[in-house]
Amino acid sequence: MRKLVLLLVFTATMLCAQKHPLQELIDAARVDSSQLKNLLGHDLPMLRGRDGVAVWGQDFLFAVESETPATVSIDHEPPLEMKHVAGTNYYYLLKTLRMGRTHQYHYFRADGSQIGAYEVASYNPEAYPMPGVPRGKLSEMKMLTSQVYPGMTSNYWVYVNPGADTTNGAPVMIWQDGETIIGNQDLLRLRLQIVSDNLVAKGLIPPMVHVLIQPGQIPGERRTRSIQYDTVSDVYGKYILEEVLPDVEKSYKIRQDAYSRAIAGASSGAICAFNAGWYYPEQFSRVLSHIGSFTALQWRPEENLEGGYIVSHKVRRDERKNLRVWMSDGSDDNEGRGGSWPLNNIELANALKMRDYDFHFRFGTSMHAIAQGAMDLPESLAWLWRDYDPSKTEQTYEMEAEEKAKPLFRVSITNREAW
Repeated sequence: MRKLVLLLVFTATMLCAQKHPLQELIDAARVDSSQLKNLLGHDLPMLRGRDGVAVWGQDFLFAVESETPATVSIDHEPPLEMKHVAGTNYYYLLKTLRMGRTHQYHYFRADGSQIGAYEVASYNPEAYPMPGVPRGKLSEMKMLTSQVYPGMTSNYWVYVNPGADTTNGAPVMIWQDGETIIGNQDLLRLRLQIVSDNLVAKGLIPPMVHVLIQPGQIPGERRTRSIQYDTVSDVYGKYILEEVLPDVEKSYKIRQDAYSRAIAGASSGAICAFNAGWYYPEQFSRVLSHIGSFTALQWRPEENLEGGYIVSHKVRRDERKNLRVWMSDGSDDNEGRGGSWPLNNIELANALKMRDYDFHFRFGTSMHAIAQGAMDLPESLAWLWRDYDPSKTEQTYEMEAEEKAKPLFRVSITNREAW
């Protein structure tokens, strides 16, 4: 019944709203419009492979670039033929899929070789523009040259929700991989801008300043993303506090209390966010972790640096920090030389539970993709900022009674005999 109500609310909302570029794209695909060429190639050029799905309600437009005819397998079903967009290398398929879950997809060439694979969310109603809800403002790209990471340059953007008090001081949320939360990338992934504006309008989160930080690069060398994000140390937190936020504060007044500060990320960005909260709990007290890479990607024993697997053990053994943490992962997440993403996320969740942290862990079947995080974003942000009071500067977080009554997480084998 609840799903039916959500669907009816979603449908009514969409009927009242002005046509969105994603809806325009899907409507064009429905009638095989001549405009599809321009819409795919210019307006939404990110539809290529890994992020090659545009979603509007129950309509999923799968699109991929291929020099030969392409097919797509959805949720492990047999591959379906895709239509060719005349005058381009694009192939597409419009499909109606069930809401309330994520959907995996694999693109294939005519010879059977794989083009790309990923997972997409069936977004909740809060991930669509709602009538009468004002939109926030995204800044121009800003560039920093770091001293904390000598020689590194990085970019960042600032998104400000309507009503954020940037004169006296607004709450702030730091997002890693910020380049994926702007423009078309945000529409095809998290939809942070739309979701946060809608939640602000509903009074579920405070209007805030979102700082979207792109991983840096040292000229002539590869990106420093893994070094910044996966290294278990206090250095990245220092970079935010001593370099990024002071630059942000040249234009926006933000609050200084940890109670009013959150930090978020996915994959390596998630362990990065957790580490910043762990090493600087007096600066960041709310942490959002999607498909966290709590593994050995930057384990360097020759430099006495532990890998991310150590984080759960620190939580079990070190002094308890005043943190509120939302985590999500899935059983189809990565297994590699760096370790096991699913098992290490479960380890961290159990560590947080054993130490009575205010945490929430959602574990499903998703692969290493932002889909589950995107589908959960309205709920996770509301949970993370629940009971926020702008008149306060601190709060001692306590585990919810509902979580306290639940047992530790236990693992079972699902893809082969367990005995």
